[in-house]
Amino acid sequence: MNSLFLADLMERNVKLLSSKPSPADTSALSSSSHLVLIQNSQPTEVLVRDSRNLRNSTDSKSLAINLTWERPLLASIDTKALPFYQEHFGDFRPVVILDDSGSVLGVISALELIDSLLKHCEIMNSFFKTLLDTVNEAVTVVTKEGTVSHWNSVAQDTYSIPQQNILGKHIADFFKQETLATLKILDEGRPVRQSYHSPRPGTHVLINASPVIYDGTILGAISCEQDVTQIVRLNEKLTNTSSELRDLQKKISPPEDPFAKIIGKGQSIRHTISVARKISSSEATVLITGESGVGKELFAQAIHMASPRAKKPLITLNCGAIPAALFESELFGYHGGAFTGAERKGKPGKLELAHGGTLFLDEVGELPLGLQVKLLRVLQDRCFYRLGGTEPITVNTRIIAATNRDLEKMMQTGEFREDFYYRLNVITLEVPPLRERTEDIPELAQAFLHESALKHNRPMPSLDPAVIVAFLNYHWPGNVRELHNVAERLAVLADEGIIETKYLPLALKRPKVESLTLSNPIPSQFGRANSKELTISSEIEKICGVLEKTHGNKSAAAKLLGISRGTLYYKLKQYNLG
Repeated sequence: MNSLFLADLMERNVKLLSSKPSPADTSALSSSSHLVLIQNSQPTEVLVRDSRNLRNSTDSKSLAINLTWERPLLASIDTKALPFYQEHFGDFRPVVILDDSGSVLGVISALELIDSLLKHCEIMNSFFKTLLDTVNEAVTVVTKEGTVSHWNSVAQDTYSIPQQNILGKHIADFFKQETLATLKILDEGRPVRQSYHSPRPGTHVLINASPVIYDGTILGAISCEQDVTQIVRLNEKLTNTSSELRDLQKKISPPEDPFAKIIGKGQSIRHTISVARKISSSEATVLITGESGVGKELFAQAIHMASPRAKKPLITLNCGAIPAALFESELFGYHGGAFTGAERKGKPGKLELAHGGTLFLDEVGELPLGLQVKLLRVLQDRCFYRLGGTEPITVNTRIIAATNRDLEKMMQTGEFREDFYYRLNVITLEVPPLRERTEDIPELAQAFLHESALKHNRPMPSLDPAVIVAFLNYHWPGNVRELHNVAERLAVLADEGIIETKYLPLALKRPKVESLTLSNPIPSQFGRANSKELTISSEIEKICGVLEKTHGNKSAAAKLLGISRGTLYYKLKQYNLG
């Protein structure tokens, strides 16, 4: 092969490589590099020059750089690959490093780059393993097939499974498949947050888990599990001991503290009790506010029993339960023959019956405007007339009122008198909703269960930890009253002395899920909303709401939702609604 041929070959390859983004300046190459020129179109020659000779070359034809190799070589190849050895390098090109002006700063060979990347991956893997063993939770990482790839030391201690025994094995080989949240995540692709999980009998954890997703594909899942087994056991002992102590106190003597009936040790309820204690020693009119079912009447009773009026009567009048036509006679009483059907001797009203004690006006927001004026006068003058009577009756009655309505807003709309409002609102006591005192839910539930078991002559049941978690995750729109009703239901339905989630009302079975856009939502006629904008939580809420309205009749529910029965059954199974 003569020099003219070599020069022509070099020229053609330089033109070929000039179409590449960045031809390299070979003067920047290290002495260990070896270069090859390749053209993969027609059968052609491959020129290899040792870099030790190339370093001293200033010929522009030497700028063709394509592949690192091990030794000088000259060969003819076709478009098909020619195996030089049984094992040989592939078509790896060096990485050319340029500055902002386009000048060559250096070249990194493919092998050096691979070695560097491998080293970087090993370093990052060391950081990852250290992180796994630093956290206080049991961390499990599984591949999309369910194979365990990482199992930290806390997981090893929690489940007594050594790392060498579980790594590389399918996680279902060690746990029941139906209890594994990670496999469920791999199937559904939805994260789980603060969900109760019992992967093994006697082991209780709260799990946070998420799928590992890259480019829309689930690659695996990671779960962090906080061991709450001891907390659950201590809670059971605490609640059982509290119930026993409460029974002993009742047997020994009635409670001296009127506020002892108000269960709760949370900050919000303790603050409310503290304010109520101060109120009880005064004679001031009290307005108790709060949502329906929070226990406003219980506070009114405690305030009365802790006051100097405790030995006098506490009379309750529900302003929302009495027809307007009968309200005046109920409140003020009537003289004999005052109206058709009236008793001949007459009848004292609630105000008169509460003389020396307390009159509790529940749902005072429902009091008619006309009676608000008359009651205002009683509060000012301490006297009134019976219906049909002519003699004034003087009373010494303390007024405690309660409402779940916004009286200030009602004043603005003319539904409630301003002067009457300010006469009632001398001292305001706001009772917090149950969702703001979740720390009290386990103790309240145990107390209500015990009470209901005695009432219905049932054995005292115990709560499955999953039920406690369901209680804690529920928002309790009906507050303490709703919890009391649920506890009574569970006490009646429970078998074998333990309450499981299957006995819970439908609303409490709703899983706690992330607010994600549905990939396959119910059609747009469902709830008359745009189906693409429905979230999982709103879909669950609508389904449960309709099922409650139809008393569990799935055919009627599907009809109301505008979907087929098959779709409804699929949704119930998908969201584990039972």
